[in-house]
Amino acid sequence: MKLRNLIDSMSYLELVNCEDTSIEIDGVSYNSKKTKPNDIFICLTGEHVDGHEYAEEAVSNGAVVCVVERRLNLDIPQIVVSNTEDVLAKISAEYYANPSTKINVIGVTGTNGKTTVTHLIQHLYEAFDQKCVLIGTLGYKFTSNEKYHGGEHTTPQAPELQRLLYYVNERCFDNVAMEVSSHSLAQHRVDYVDFKGAVFTNLTQDHLDFHITMENYFRAKAKLFENLVAGDFAVINNDDEYATRLKEYISPSVSVYTYGSNKDSDVMAKDIKFGNSGAKFTCIVKGKSYKVDLKMNGMFSVYNILAALTTALAIGFDIKKAIKVLENVSGVAGRFEIVVTKPTVIVDYAHTPDGLENVLKTAREITPENGKLICIFGCGGDRDTTKRPKMGKIAEKYADKVIVTSDNPRSENPQQIITDILAGFKSVAEVIVEPDRELALKEAYKIANANDVVLVAGKGHEDYQILANETIHFDDREKVREIFIGE
Repeated sequence: MKLRNLIDSMSYLELVNCEDTSIEIDGVSYNSKKTKPNDIFICLTGEHVDGHEYAEEAVSNGAVVCVVERRLNLDIPQIVVSNTEDVLAKISAEYYANPSTKINVIGVTGTNGKTTVTHLIQHLYEAFDQKCVLIGTLGYKFTSNEKYHGGEHTTPQAPELQRLLYYVNERCFDNVAMEVSSHSLAQHRVDYVDFKGAVFTNLTQDHLDFHITMENYFRAKAKLFENLVAGDFAVINNDDEYATRLKEYISPSVSVYTYGSNKDSDVMAKDIKFGNSGAKFTCIVKGKSYKVDLKMNGMFSVYNILAALTTALAIGFDIKKAIKVLENVSGVAGRFEIVVTKPTVIVDYAHTPDGLENVLKTAREITPENGKLICIFGCGGDRDTTKRPKMGKIAEKYADKVIVTSDNPRSENPQQIITDILAGFKSVAEVIVEPDRELALKEAYKIANANDVVLVAGKGHEDYQILANETIHFDDREKVREIFIGE
């Protein structure tokens, strides 16, 4: 693409050293170390890093144009804009010829459930003989049966995302189910992605280290729905306290579908029952009743299934067939995954107060009367500190025994994080504190009997621990098998 084409597509304050606009652009970069010859380099100003300070390195690596917020002493063309973060997505979309306009992209957002719901949507498309790419926390994959690729962020940065969507279009895939994080919405990563549908799962406390307030967090999520236009659809969890407000951000020309179990909705779950084999309920869709027998368990799984079924309704899939498809899905890696039996050891990604409460409630329901529920969890460092005592309070309420440990402490002292968690307990006399996560699992092994249920929360699918100066390999599922059954 020639520079003039990018300039024509964007607004700017001024052009510097830009006499020749026929310069050929071969890529979009925002990381100076990864910049390649003939790239256009975007100087992002972040919380901790200012890209302008790395522009010279980008030029030495081959950048031929820089997009800046202030003029730099560089002898190459510069495009001066008011906010480089705002234009990164625009430039990326233009460079890759706006690929999302040629694909049906469904975005799923919410505090919990995004990963599972996107997986369920991919399964649905495939069952109806349509190709669907999944993009999310675990990376991306072109079919439900293949392994993941990538996976650094829940939602990739704009150049990577637009390049991936371009590749999806090149491979003749018509559909994408994508997790859309609040960070990506606030940081403009998904600007200029043409979403044909948006799904809202729920909104509970998380990421307040970034958003500061729940209002900011909500407003970030609402952006996904504000941008929908006539012909698009929105799927809303009607039971969530933010549902009514969210609907106010949706254009009247957009088709809105709701789901829930408490409020009257387009898709409803009634007579819900849980057992060791999974959840069962009656699903009412537009007045018609269907029996649902899931392999997944817990109320959170019911909501995830409802979200997927409502999306199926919005797309126009046959509901009876969609139910049969979802009944055969066993779940997602690291989401209430039963790793060992006798005792039953469950690994789950729950890392928010609401998420922990949901999985503990479900774990309690499958705990035998003569068994106890043991919970192992920690909280991430350099993240929202206010949720730590709340999660301690929840663990104490639902579990018979609690082991508090580390979960990606990052630059923080693990003991300080644990102290913050313990502040939520009424009594810490019975709490086991073990900062070393492997030793914490060994403590659970010592105290667990065959009839007990052990919930290992916080990391789920993650296979690493982020420490102050390094990231080490650590997979809860691997360690559980090693400690509990010697594998």
